[in-house]
Amino acid sequence: MHLQLLGLNHRTAPIEVREKFSVDKDSLRCGLENLDGYDGLSEAVILSTCNRTEIYAVTAEDCGDSVRQFLNDLIGTVVDEKFLYEFTDEACAKHLFEVSAGLDSLILGEGQILSQVKEAYATAKNSAATGTILNTLFHRAIAAGKAVRTETKIACNSVSVSSAAVDLAINVLGDVENRSALIFGAGKMAQLTARHLLDHGLKKIFVANRHLERAQEMASKIGGQAVPWEDAFTGAANVDIIITSTGAPHYVVKPWQTQQLMARRGGREIIFVDIAVPRDVDPEVGKIKGVTLYNIDDLESVVEKNLQARQREAEIAKTIVDEHVDAVMERFKYLKFRPLMANLSARAEKIRGREIRRVAGKLPNLSDDERKIVDRMTRRIVRKILRMPMMKLNASAGTDAENFYAQAMQALFNE
Repeated sequence: MHLQLLGLNHRTAPIEVREKFSVDKDSLRCGLENLDGYDGLSEAVILSTCNRTEIYAVTAEDCGDSVRQFLNDLIGTVVDEKFLYEFTDEACAKHLFEVSAGLDSLILGEGQILSQVKEAYATAKNSAATGTILNTLFHRAIAAGKAVRTETKIACNSVSVSSAAVDLAINVLGDVENRSALIFGAGKMAQLTARHLLDHGLKKIFVANRHLERAQEMASKIGGQAVPWEDAFTGAANVDIIITSTGAPHYVVKPWQTQQLMARRGGREIIFVDIAVPRDVDPEVGKIKGVTLYNIDDLESVVEKNLQARQREAEIAKTIVDEHVDAVMERFKYLKFRPLMANLSARAEKIRGREIRRVAGKLPNLSDDERKIVDRMTRRIVRKILRMPMMKLNASAGTDAENFYAQAMQALFNE
């Protein structure tokens, strides 16, 4: 059994690369449901967010080529190796635990990633793509993420993508009080951004979505106003901020639209904050006079002022992560022997059952209570006979002697 991780993230690939590897839910489920088509892959979880796409896999041997093929098929293209990283076994576990704890996020300590890890695991499990190994790994990873959030203050000074987007706008405008904003998108990120804007005193929010009923639903939650998608830019002549957070696979804000918008505004400046991956706003929009355009990679500057405090908490968090990694790797030492132990126990039980049935015909006068006594006694005998071999096998896990004891057990018991 090997744990293998193949992926890319905000540290290894710029946004124009990452946005090509964003996997939608349907493709993700389809890939997981067809996992058995790849040699050597027995389990997998796919974690795809705006800042990373990672495949966690269980393989019989070093099956890096199969994992790569799985990733290539998932995204429909061949991944350039220079953007990828790969970890195995303990390094794989440690990376996942650091991801769950927010230690590998663009914004150190951000809390949304833990929910994304949970969702990725749930999707894989529901697709029958996980087994004992990844179930154990992800349960412990989620526990580690929770422990970091309860035992440290790493999240106290951190910011989410949505709050950072608001901070970027404030950096330009000075404040957002008595100003208005238009938000493209009605998903969770859009709603979080809207709430952060309102918390900072924003006067009015307009919500546009391709499905008007979703825009209306979000607007009712935040006290905003829904606008038809096709009319959104017409009404944007009077807003100060435009936030984009859709799931569109193409640009929804184009230069020609923005040129027309700026003409209606008389050149009055406007801020675009594009927090979508793939990006919603064509980068050429940022070159138009009066337009300030930020994308998700610009968030790092917002985080800088709180970095030192969060890094101190991160050192404590790393200790917690290391403890959880040690615990799960210790658990994995014994998992490889579980099939052998189960087979030995099943064989012994089969022999015991056969002998009980054989002797039952020779002792027809046994009462029900006496038969129960004989049954319990023979079960105890079997357990005691197997106890020492099992203990020796368990004790050898992770040592130089583990192969010797495993082979000896198989030979002695004809397994």
